[in-house]
Amino acid sequence: MSAQLKHYNNGKVTDGKSGRFGDVYNPATGEVIASVPFASTDEVNDTVAAAHEAFKTWSQVTPMRRARVMFRFLELLHKNAKELATIVSREHGKVQADAEGEVQRGIEIVEYATGIPSLIKGENTDSVGSGVDSYSLRQPLGVVAGITPFNFPAMVPLWMFPIAITCGNTFVLKPSERDPSAANFLAELLHEAGLPEGVFNVIHGDKEAVDGLLHHPDVAAISFVGSTPIAEYIYKTGTDNGKRVQALGGAKNHMVIMPDADMDQVVDALMGAAYGSAGERCMAISVAVTVGENTAHELIKRLKPKIESLKIGAGSDASAEMGPLITKQHHEKVTSYIESGVSQGAELVCDGRNLTVQGFEGGYFMGASLFDKVTPEMKIYKEEIFGPVLSVVRAANYAEATKMINEHEYGNGTAIFTRDGGTARDFARDIQVGMVGINVAIPVPVASHSFGGWKRSLFGDVHMHGIEGVHFYTKLKTITARWPEGPAQGADYHFPQM
Repeated sequence: MSAQLKHYNNGKVTDGKSGRFGDVYNPATGEVIASVPFASTDEVNDTVAAAHEAFKTWSQVTPMRRARVMFRFLELLHKNAKELATIVSREHGKVQADAEGEVQRGIEIVEYATGIPSLIKGENTDSVGSGVDSYSLRQPLGVVAGITPFNFPAMVPLWMFPIAITCGNTFVLKPSERDPSAANFLAELLHEAGLPEGVFNVIHGDKEAVDGLLHHPDVAAISFVGSTPIAEYIYKTGTDNGKRVQALGGAKNHMVIMPDADMDQVVDALMGAAYGSAGERCMAISVAVTVGENTAHELIKRLKPKIESLKIGAGSDASAEMGPLITKQHHEKVTSYIESGVSQGAELVCDGRNLTVQGFEGGYFMGASLFDKVTPEMKIYKEEIFGPVLSVVRAANYAEATKMINEHEYGNGTAIFTRDGGTARDFARDIQVGMVGINVAIPVPVASHSFGGWKRSLFGDVHMHGIEGVHFYTKLKTITARWPEGPAQGADYHFPQM
């Protein structure tokens, strides 16, 4: 019998009242393991009302006291990291080690958020004019919401709410309905850490819940990570309703491989970056751009045996290097992309279709696929596949390789592998992409820096976590003050000059 999940509202676990539910699957077996409630607009309104009421007192708590709650939450995360990773692995399908890595990267954001007393300090200038001082404050927004994707059910929420609530906001999380249990587990840890009721809330659901947040007048800001069409919808709808919005969309991340690159390093990096988490990462490398024919030949020769020996199994299998895809529908979608690549003339070097894992015949497993001689006109080059499919595109020279990346509609992440410092420096400065790796395949910034792409990979101006996250979840107020000395001097009708 499958478990019945619940919402987390105002410090309490609450039943779904809409009568609508969705199934949560174990991707390794294809079995239904839980039922998740889909919130109605009225349920969203109740949750936002609780968060709005909690903001009145939480926003007045000193930054140091808010940080102390986060310190206790950090301790509990360390203590329960393996259990949280197991929840992620069971519902998402990624292997346990990968899930543990996700949790650890999320923990680093919490560590950063504990420094909030320093991060929200304003500026002060004494005597900007005669007897006039000026200073600034960073103040919380109110109720803020996060809408998060299936591929990182622990890490992406942790990108958002630790900074948001330590800045003094209250938070409503709408996690993916495909793997929702991690959100509830985080809520329980926050409650145990002493977070007051209503400061952090979890509302499960589908588009009705999302629209309820987007249209609610008491939701001041929305953070989103997901596909580009939905990110664009979130951004437009949210901003049309007067909200601050950061909406991270899709990606088509390229790795440029120069002729002088360390090919052993390249192959190892590509295996993890293209096939880790079955390619279900917005920072996955899905295009390898080889500069020169010899580079392409050498890369394919070394990749093929590595791919063929890749160990694929359930997330609970400690020896597995790659797990299943998230759903049967997504498996079918990725399969259709491989079929498209074949029909459009790409050379399928390794075919990951029709894989069956013994003992898990009902699971959504797919092997790693590798295409060679892919061209920019092909669908598998243009669109985000979000699966274990790597395309090799051959470029005659560095200029052709960089032009290809700069002309793509997505600009999330990219990398270059080279031993030449001048080439690397030029690439870092000239490439039209938000996150760049130099001999680093997945350049996800550490917690104190900020995450976000360019072009159609980001809607909004502010990136996530780091100081950009602090700025997103606060509003700047500047005060100019003069204390009277002596009698009034009469009205001055000139524009103020200091």
